Amino acid sequence: MQVLSVNLARPQTAPGITDAPGFVTGIDKRPADGPVRVEEPGPKGVGGSALAGDVVGDLRHHGGTYQAVYAFAREDLDIWGAELDRELPNGVFGENLTTSGLDVCGARIGERWRIGPDLLLEVTSSRIPCRTFAGWLGERGWVKRFTQAARAGAYLRVIEPGEIRAGDGIRIEHRPDHEVTTSFWFRASTLERELLPRLLAAGDALHPESLEKARKAAARAS
Repeated sequence: MQVLSVNLARPQTAPGITDAPGFVTGIDKRPADGPVRVEEPGPKGVGGSALAGDVVGDLRHHGGTYQAVYAFAREDLDIWGAELDRELPNGVFGENLTTSGLDVCGARIGERWRIGPDLLLEVTSSRIPCRTFAGWLGERGWVKRFTQAARAGAYLRVIEPGEIRAGDGIRIEHRPDHEVTTSFWFRASTLERELLPRLLAAGDALHPESLEKARKAAARAS
């Protein structure tokens, strides 16, 4: 299991967003040439990306402690590439880390990854597709299609800071004993909301917003 590329944003005006002229997005990420420092960015709304030199355009919905790093598997990019009949380079889904040999969509909330000698990350949630993502890819019905597939990658928070670069190995240091994978989280948060109470099995490792939604859903169901 390894990092194929560490991807940083090239800020640009958000594609396809006509009602917010000048809105800047960091979804266009390209592989970095050298090592990149990764540190806790601060809370959502204030902190952006954990990666030095990366840009988050919309701090209201992206970035911060529990969405500090976004990872997507090269294997899943290849599946999408075949379905869309187009080349999908590393970083094209806006991911900071393009991985190989790691089941990112099968990673469990609270799972911890050691990358290189120092960096330790913890899985917190998955990505919800938005219109910026759809505009960037330029695929008809993209949000619906991406949602139905439930292969959305993983958001992670920084437990221990460090430098990373392409080629660094990934080691799973901790894997919780529950059913809540990133794919399960995604399904519960989108098309299968009856699953929301079951997210509570992941406990405090959940993104706080997800934890609150799961608690409310469990209270309604009781």
